[in-house]
Amino acid sequence: MITSMTLEAVSTVRSNAYRKTAWRLMPFLMLCYLCAYLDRVNVGFAKLQMMSDLSLSETVYGLGAGMFFLGYFLCEVPSNLILHKVGARRWIARIMISWGIISALFAFVETAWQFYVLRFLLGIAEAGLAPGLLLYLTYWFPSYRRAKMTVLWFIAIPLSGMIGGPLSGLIMAKFAGFHGWAGWQWMFVIEAIPTVIVGLMVLAYLKDGVHQATWLTDDEKELVNKELAEDNSRKVTHGSVRDFLRDRRLWMLACIYFCVVMGQYAITFWLPTLIRNAGVSDPLHIGLVTSLPYMCAIVAMLLMGRSGDKHRERRWHLIAPMIAGALGLTLAALFGANLVISVLSLCLAAAGVLSASSLFWMLPTTLLGGVSAAAGIAGINSFANLAGFCSPYLIGWITTTTGSSAIGMYLITGVLCIGACLVLRIPAASVNR
Repeated sequence: MITSMTLEAVSTVRSNAYRKTAWRLMPFLMLCYLCAYLDRVNVGFAKLQMMSDLSLSETVYGLGAGMFFLGYFLCEVPSNLILHKVGARRWIARIMISWGIISALFAFVETAWQFYVLRFLLGIAEAGLAPGLLLYLTYWFPSYRRAKMTVLWFIAIPLSGMIGGPLSGLIMAKFAGFHGWAGWQWMFVIEAIPTVIVGLMVLAYLKDGVHQATWLTDDEKELVNKELAEDNSRKVTHGSVRDFLRDRRLWMLACIYFCVVMGQYAITFWLPTLIRNAGVSDPLHIGLVTSLPYMCAIVAMLLMGRSGDKHRERRWHLIAPMIAGALGLTLAALFGANLVISVLSLCLAAAGVLSASSLFWMLPTTLLGGVSAAAGIAGINSFANLAGFCSPYLIGWITTTTGSSAIGMYLITGVLCIGACLVLRIPAASVNR
């Protein structure tokens, strides 16, 4: 029993429990999210060939890219509540298998409306994955350990860029014309296959809670459950839907994350195009160059996550990356014709925005518990991901209208700065633990 152990023994049990859990869960959760982002953002590479092949405009691309988030918005909260009820294992598997199949169907797109419909259905299929995985982390790690775990999981985003960029470029360059299909068609099919396979693996690999953790001893399970219970006792659990909707902090958090997501998808959907505009033409070379900003983002995310847990400070660890991201996007727009400066600026932008995207989630997961956490995380993510519709559509429309993407980037930097100011309205005492 934990109560009869010395402090040194308890510390050893604690370290072993969380170390084993991290090694057991985090690589696989990263793989799940890597597949998600690979299928979500490969449309940015498909754009390099798909738009001209189908005679679609920048506005059509921006609207189609954004349609994903309308479906996502409508189904996010219901999906996360179902996950909380039926268990993460079965629901995450359903999510991954269904979106993998839909992603492969993009190979058969011929018209703008087909593009819109499939993007909308892809959003419905994937709704619930990101907030579901965030909620899943709260089942295993208390607040004081979760920033590092959240960052490790979110590293799947830049990893998907590092791997997906060169992979997408290679497929599009080498498979073009194979069996009568364009390179972008092969890319959608080939990159969808791992998602379906990993979705099937979820059923056998994930556990629904600490009580099912076969890798933990009884003492380790007892300690983890005790710390999770203590952590949850300090969180807010709303008594009704009305109380939930009246909580101003939820709407503040949603607005902050909306600003972060505006920056995140400006990078996600337009990075290949910005690299091409800077003077790189070959799809494979574009893929290789786009991996550099994502490499920088991984380093920044690890350092910021470790610093946030060490100092137990959350607000400035979110504000600083948002300002860095805004600065990077501004410089990338100003020096868009200079390849070296443009890439360096995009490295700063990716490092800042992606770090902010992961570190933000320490705020709601620290504040909320129980069903409120399930609904709150999903609600915040659902509302904020409307920025995934606004960001590509606005940039696409502005680019079509003005012939330049620079004005769109300036708009995104302004939004990021507004979000950084909103963070200061959250009391430090409520999140710094």
